[in-house]
Amino acid sequence: MRNKLILILLLLPIVATAQIKFGHISYAEICQQMPQYEVAQKQLAELKAKYEKEATRSEEEFQRKFSDFLQGQKDFPANILQKRQAELQDVMERGIAFRQEAQDLLRRAEKTLMDDVYSQLNAAITAVAMQYGYAFVLNTDDNAAPYINPAMGDNVTDLVRVRLGIIKADEMTLPVPVLPTMPSETIPTTTVEDVNTPPVEAVPNTPTEAVPSTPTEAVPTTPTEAVPSTPTEAVPSTPVEGDIPANAGSSSTDGL
Repeated sequence: MRNKLILILLLLPIVATAQIKFGHISYAEICQQMPQYEVAQKQLAELKAKYEKEATRSEEEFQRKFSDFLQGQKDFPANILQKRQAELQDVMERGIAFRQEAQDLLRRAEKTLMDDVYSQLNAAITAVAMQYGYAFVLNTDDNAAPYINPAMGDNVTDLVRVRLGIIKADEMTLPVPVLPTMPSETIPTTTVEDVNTPPVEAVPNTPTEAVPSTPTEAVPTTPTEAVPSTPTEAVPSTPVEGDIPANAGSSSTDGL
């Protein structure tokens, strides 16, 4: 009970912040309605009846011997009295030991039979939770959750009962299953640094030998001799006949 309360207290902040959907059931109620539970209880009852019959036989043997002891203890010699007392002690101890052993055997048998029933019930609860998208299914036995908000938690008792074959699906209205969403894989982006490119070997620079420049010899220029210019002789103009001298006309005009 304490562990259930601690679990609920741990789950409440998650439900409040994430607004997840969950279911709730009465585990014991569903378990007792399972056909496998009835079979297990029947087998346990038969085994318990056998142990009880054997234990009763041992007790009846003790009661008979004890009655004989009470009737003859006054007449028994000391050695017979001690022998009968030892027999009574042995029968009583064997009866007590058998009852303790029978109880241990019944507990083991019950655990073995009920573990199979619990396994089938847990598998049905898990299948319902996955089919309808519930984050978890809460067990409300022992008043572990006195109040559950119906807007946040669903009673999935009938869904589990249908899964186990206790009731038929057509006897109730089933909710729509939630289709599982496949998580999309993110393709990692490959950067230039992520590509394993082989390193480029640096080519060593071969130093170039400087070619010595051949000095060009200056070609001596031959000085050009200056050609002396020959002076042109002035040709005297020969007077043409009929031409009037320039000064002739002016002298006659001045005389007039």
